[in-house]
Amino acid sequence: MSSELLFSLGFLLFIVLVLALDLGLFSKKEHVISLKQAGIMSVIMVGLAIGFYFLLLTEGHQLHGIRDFAHLQEIVTKHQHHITLNANDFQASLSTYRQNLGLEFLTGYVIEYALSVDNIFVIVLIFSAFAVEEKYYHRVLFWGILGAIIMRFIFIFVGAALIAKFAWILYLFGAFLVFTGIKMFFSKGEEKIDPENHPVVKWASKIFSIHPKYEGKNFFVTINHKRFVTPLFLVLLIVEFTDLLFAVDSIPAIFAVTKDPYIVFFSNIFAIMGLRSMFFLLVNIIHKFHYLKAGLAVLLAFIGVKMLGHVYLEKLGFTTQHSLIVILSILVISIVASLVFPKKNATHQ
Repeated sequence: MSSELLFSLGFLLFIVLVLALDLGLFSKKEHVISLKQAGIMSVIMVGLAIGFYFLLLTEGHQLHGIRDFAHLQEIVTKHQHHITLNANDFQASLSTYRQNLGLEFLTGYVIEYALSVDNIFVIVLIFSAFAVEEKYYHRVLFWGILGAIIMRFIFIFVGAALIAKFAWILYLFGAFLVFTGIKMFFSKGEEKIDPENHPVVKWASKIFSIHPKYEGKNFFVTINHKRFVTPLFLVLLIVEFTDLLFAVDSIPAIFAVTKDPYIVFFSNIFAIMGLRSMFFLLVNIIHKFHYLKAGLAVLLAFIGVKMLGHVYLEKLGFTTQHSLIVILSILVISIVASLVFPKKNATHQ
């Protein structure tokens, strides 16, 4: 069994345990998640991601089973890590590799976590449009994120295979991110969701028998020996579909930071796991950060430009650390600007 497979199996086992703990602690009884609970959950999730960062700093070489300098050089070349190795000092080279791996993970995590905020904007609209009771938010998000993990796994490794075979795809990704960023920046008004005419609802109505009203926390209900899906299940499908759309932006964005598909996957999953707790933490105040969407648009455009001009930027000495500084600066400026210049007559819908 390869080192990558062992490392990934260990990671997936860890994810299953975290989700099982979450399901056991917070879902025994359907209830509204309090701000305190959301804060605790957020601290735990961010703490786990930081813990994984430190694990990479000390044991990152175990991911690909690196045992000698030749193998290290092969991995660095394969995944296009822009670091300088010392053939006369294997341990120093290994340390440099681990530090770079940790920094790539951290940068990818920050990008995905930041872009998740835009996902939260849309999920709030979905729950509002479908009149979902607040006590069922957690249940929908839990199963939605479980599905998202599976979809992201497929997307990331298919994307990595394509990039490895067709390097020009990076430029396609870059152009797409610049286009998306510009489109997001100049978009006006809040999105509207029509429950009856949503494409997912139309598709589901052709596949399933739909029950017209909610049945508590149930996704399915049996009436007169016939199986129906409830509106809550439709909401779950729409949340999954929404994440699929956001993955089209966020996954290429992380490939701008690292070409190692495992690091892309790890950073993606940690951010997704933290999305649920961040949702409950921000759901009632997210409308206050009205410049954040513009900040995310600039962030996407920056990452796209970085992908398009990565050869020239590397010659100028632009590193992953510089990317992280720029990304954090964009986010901090957009948040501070939102607080310093509040939106006039803003009302929370």
